[in-house]
Amino acid sequence: MSSTGEKPGIGIYICRKCGQSVYLNDSSDRLPPCPKCQGTEYRP
Repeated sequence: MSSTGEKPGIGIYICRKCGQSVYLNDSSDRLPPCPKCQGTEYRP
């Protein structure tokens, strides 16, 4: 599990609350709050 503010690396992360996907395309990107529900926990 990853949380908002972490730098988990390149990939697609799925919000655990609503299922919205977020794509990080740089290893230095931080996970944002979910753009759909503002959730803060993601699964790979």
